Amino acid sequence: MADEKRLSLNRREFFGHLAVGWSLFAAATGGLLALVFRFTFPNVNFEPTMSFTAGLPSDYEKGVDERWKNAYGVWIVKHEGILFALSNICTHLGCVPNWLPGEQKFKCPCHGSGYYVTGVNYEGPAPRPLERFKIVLNSEGKIFVDKTKIYRAEKGEWNNSDSFITV
Repeated sequence: MADEKRLSLNRREFFGHLAVGWSLFAAATGGLLALVFRFTFPNVNFEPTMSFTAGLPSDYEKGVDERWKNAYGVWIVKHEGILFALSNICTHLGCVPNWLPGEQKFKCPCHGSGYYVTGVNYEGPAPRPLERFKIVLNSEGKIFVDKTKIYRAEKGEWNNSDSFITV
């Protein structure tokens, strides 16, 4: 008789197992619905702001200034009496070149593209020079860089007055 009782399920045990089963089913269904609900909303990509104030022209010495490289993706370059904002994106495949001060050049670590301090490509697979961004002096005399306006050398846009500041 004890063996029969062991093999049979009484009413209390049955409802206990039923409650656990329904709880697991409800949790799995809730998790699936949460995933479906999350899928309906797009992922947000927080990118750096597209414009910023970069201080006074007197804050920059001759050569390449890398203080805005990580925050905004821009090098401020002072070369031969002009100041310009260079994009730090390689024109080959979009890697970030490194500034090599000893060699006075930008060198892309991905495929070896090389750029002069002016941003003009001279070695490697890069098809064109680095891009410049709009750079102007605001009413306070500070440098304002606007990355929404791009100037390309191959289109002759580096001669545009907004692509550099005379210092």
